[in-house]
Amino acid sequence: MTETVQTIDQEALAPDGAAVSSPPESVIPAKGAVLVPAMASSLALAACSGGGGSTSPPPIAIATPTPPPTAAAITGVQASRFLAQATMGATKADIALVQSMGFSGWITEQISRPRTQHWDWLVTNGYSAPNFINNQQGFDNTVWRQIISEPGQLRQRVGMALAEILVVGIDGVNQQWRQFSVAAYLDVLLDNAFGNYRTLLEGITTNAAMGAYLTFINNRRANPTTGAMPDENYARELMQLFTLGLNRLNMDGTLQMANGAPVDTYTQDDVTQLARVFTGLVLDSADSTTPNRLRRPLVINTALHESGASSFLGTTIPAGTEGLAAVRLALDAIFAHPNVPPFVSKQLIQRLVTSNPSAAYVGRVAAVFANNGSGVRGDLTAVIRAILLDSEARSDAVLTAASTGKLREPVIRFTNWARAYGATSTGGLWPIGNTSSSSTQLAQSFGRSASVFNFFRPGYTPPNTPIATAGLLAPEFQITNELSVIAFINFMQPIIQNGIGDVRANYAEISALANDSAALVDEVNLVLAAGQLSATTVAAIRAAVDSIAMTATNATLNRVYTAILLTLASPDYITLK
Repeated sequence: MTETVQTIDQEALAPDGAAVSSPPESVIPAKGAVLVPAMASSLALAACSGGGGSTSPPPIAIATPTPPPTAAAITGVQASRFLAQATMGATKADIALVQSMGFSGWITEQISRPRTQHWDWLVTNGYSAPNFINNQQGFDNTVWRQIISEPGQLRQRVGMALAEILVVGIDGVNQQWRQFSVAAYLDVLLDNAFGNYRTLLEGITTNAAMGAYLTFINNRRANPTTGAMPDENYARELMQLFTLGLNRLNMDGTLQMANGAPVDTYTQDDVTQLARVFTGLVLDSADSTTPNRLRRPLVINTALHESGASSFLGTTIPAGTEGLAAVRLALDAIFAHPNVPPFVSKQLIQRLVTSNPSAAYVGRVAAVFANNGSGVRGDLTAVIRAILLDSEARSDAVLTAASTGKLREPVIRFTNWARAYGATSTGGLWPIGNTSSSSTQLAQSFGRSASVFNFFRPGYTPPNTPIATAGLLAPEFQITNELSVIAFINFMQPIIQNGIGDVRANYAEISALANDSAALVDEVNLVLAAGQLSATTVAAIRAAVDSIAMTATNATLNRVYTAILLTLASPDYITLK
């Protein structure tokens, strides 16, 4: 006798366990609710016969498999929270796509999306004309264009995170064609956002903008006659800020201690010796009539390069090693250091998910950095996936923990609004400009950090606050104060209503909810705030909306403007859990 058993059909489940098809919008639950889809299954039984004759068949043996656990569907709130970490701002379409594809499926789809190059956009829009040689025009335009309108939003968000770790600020790049120089640098970051960190390190080391910013272009070997020594700027920041940090770390990011004090990662002699390697790097052409040389990797001028041996971090590069070969050996040695996985992983977690990841969270991500499962170190695709899919990023259970979350950066608050409400630039030039002013604008503008230490330090804690008392970090608070908070609200109010330059939002869809304050505020709460507005805040915003009578002039739009502005101004929104 044979027996055929049909088990549960798994086709309805995405690779990460999320339902492939999203629930109808009318049944998306309120904040905190979880949908559990019914998993239909049936057993198809085959009767078995003992051969010819008229005797009754024997009893059928039925195998009853135990069904696997049913995966919970992704709610709108959960999808929006994920997008707040993984993009420059959620849209309703994005939320539906995450619900449909699942978190892992959405990441996979995003990784495959192409993007336009900053450099190519500048050329296409005429900024390579001779009259732009000594200014920055076009830079802010292409930056805002990409972070708001590019469909590959995960790449944009990771690119911004990398740009805040591997910092170049355009005002510190002392070159002609600065807009092209820094555009080429951002292209290196974005092109390698899902690549390998070792490859990225070589890309920035041979980049013209980084060479100018950290002053190692035309860096000369030591001169025994004059006593001049190589510039140590890049050697120091490469170790301190880009790879190792000041102190030795355990794999979970905690400090290694000796005699009650943290252990130094490197010494001044390591810096001095490493600086010898980064000598002789120069632009590959003297032609400044076009910006083209700023896009090509730096080359070695052997007359400037130190040909003697260099010893640092327990590694020695032999005398006579060719210049670029020496650079690669130095980067290999640094990349192999045990500090790199926890140091880089923690900062990426801070930029994307939470300012205070647990040691276990850092350790899990650092382990993936060290080995992606296939023996590859530094695989950023695997690292980003590990960060965004970790339980400390995805579990609703962590939302009530005091240490969970981060302050939304001002630039991201702006792009949240722009993306949520379909902002477009009529002329295609995105003339938003430099938003660095802390008294009238955002106190931050992408690509315009005043120093290599970014707009804020990853270890910053606002002094004399409950945050400091609790021993927590809050990096973004370094650019957050009474003046900047008021400036943000005053900056956003006219922009929400009238746009900026020719950049305008489209409120046609949400305006249909204006006569129902509950529906209006719930919609804004879902898309902008990932459902994280408290009941008290929702009630206050609804009251403000309801104070505008529907019979008043421009009532529909004014109610929409009020709901959006008060959400953006609320502490519940500004703190992303």
